[in-house]
Amino acid sequence: MKTASAARLQVPVASRLAHTGEYYFSRKLRELAALNAAGANIINLGIGSPDLPPHPSVVAALSASAAQPTAHGYQGYQGTPALRGAMAAFYQRHYGVTLDPASEILPLLGSKEGLMHVGMTFLEAGDVVLIPNPGYPTYRAVAEICGAEVREYDLTAARGWLPDLDALAQTDLSRVKLMLVNYPHMPTGASADAAFLAQLVAFAKVHSILLVHDNPYGFILNETPPVSLLSVPGAREVALELNSLSKSHNMAGWRVGMLCGRPDLLADVLRFKSNMDSGMLLPVQQAAVAALALGDDWFAELNATYRVRRELVLELLRAVGCEPAPGQVGLFIWAAVPAEYADGYALSDAVLAEARVFLTPGGIFGSNGLGYVRASLCQPESVLREALERVRVTIPSVNS
Repeated sequence: MKTASAARLQVPVASRLAHTGEYYFSRKLRELAALNAAGANIINLGIGSPDLPPHPSVVAALSASAAQPTAHGYQGYQGTPALRGAMAAFYQRHYGVTLDPASEILPLLGSKEGLMHVGMTFLEAGDVVLIPNPGYPTYRAVAEICGAEVREYDLTAARGWLPDLDALAQTDLSRVKLMLVNYPHMPTGASADAAFLAQLVAFAKVHSILLVHDNPYGFILNETPPVSLLSVPGAREVALELNSLSKSHNMAGWRVGMLCGRPDLLADVLRFKSNMDSGMLLPVQQAAVAALALGDDWFAELNATYRVRRELVLELLRAVGCEPAPGQVGLFIWAAVPAEYADGYALSDAVLAEARVFLTPGGIFGSNGLGYVRASLCQPESVLREALERVRVTIPSVNS
């Protein structure tokens, strides 16, 4: 008879996680929660989780659907025809891109999920993935978990945070299968115009690289019409695009995203996705249909609020000696750290310790972000004013 061992069972972690730690914000939020539990009252300007609610019509659609007794079962893996149709209409209206809702749109439980689905569908050991430095940390995590080799491409302020495609073309790209791109760019807020996107498509065609464009920020504080990579002639041959309602419609916790592109590529992704979830709750889908139908007045009202907040965050960052670049798009402000601080981590630590305000150190996005911090606009105006006052009172560089 097998007897129980007194020793605690040791379960080795899979090798695929050897280089992947817990997500930075998962750890940081736990740290901030502990500080708040001790009475610190931290103002968190780190994460871009919209604090504003969705439009009332969206909440009403959710409520009405949830009241139906038949609305709570499993749903199809490709979403309802109504949701795919609303997504197609959204792309046509805002980007001028025509998509077949039956075959060129795959609804997702958030675009972050889509990144993993794409990686697990197309990447394996021996493949190389090009990721931006600085860039969204999940890009690296996805590549590593999928067993692929990560190769960074540099983004710098001198080049407007756009990659040097000519320099990349001089490197060995023979094993590169996928390139992750993200414009408007997070964390820097930089935009890419149609001319650059056309160069990017041409680059991908020459080198047989699949582009995956992460495009959730185009409707926030953008002074030009939002652009889809799929609007570039020939892009569908080499590109997939991720989009999301998290930022544009204040629905971050609802987990509604989409993957758009070639039918055969989406069918491949569906092979993986259909083994990982059981569809999206029907009331959420019907609420998303309502959100996608909102007009330009929704975005105008949203951006009017964010413009006021942006001015306060700019003032706060300048108060600690940072220099924000002009013309940024999205929910964040990216700013260079003053010379008296070693890097963004040092400034972030100082502001947290002295003013009880948390700014994200730019180094979490890659080595090219070390000299920067990022601040979120996702706090009410009253909270941002309090954060500004705290910084003015407590940070030495302000008082000198």
